[in-house]
Amino acid sequence: MSEFIEWLEEANQKDSRVRAVLRRSLSFDPGCYPPAYPYVEWRLKEEENAWRRAAYYLAAGLWGQHFREDRNDERMPIGKACAAHQQASGSTSTERRFISLLDSDPDQLPHRLRHMVSLLKDHNLDFESLLKGLLYWNDDQKRTQNAWARDFYRQLDNETKTDLAIKEAVR
Repeated sequence: MSEFIEWLEEANQKDSRVRAVLRRSLSFDPGCYPPAYPYVEWRLKEEENAWRRAAYYLAAGLWGQHFREDRNDERMPIGKACAAHQQASGSTSTERRFISLLDSDPDQLPHRLRHMVSLLKDHNLDFESLLKGLLYWNDDQKRTQNAWARDFYRQLDNETKTDLAIKEAVR
């Protein structure tokens, strides 16, 4: 787990206000909610890159929105979690939302990602990989988007193969 996410979890154990403040920060542009500064600025130190700064604030806010005490299951990257949600719900709109998320520009991303994380409330997300992906979101080769898409479609393919194998075994 990243030092940052681990620190948030430890801070949350000491003071549950951490989650509330970070959740509330999602109502503002990333990095524009002063009460969240004590929980994120220490990590940024002398960071001058505006996108990296926004990524940390966005990841922290999403972590605060999504955190649940009782989660013991394996943490899933967002692509796999979206595929698992689609499989569990049978909703085809999950894929459309996921593709819109992948196609987001930096201005759209916080809004779309907030809604996707809300949709995935029953899945334990890996916020370390989410933060790492956000940090490289603007890469010219779209490595984050490609990695998330690979996770999504491979998970769907694995589930489909498993379903087919079960149906064959029942026959």
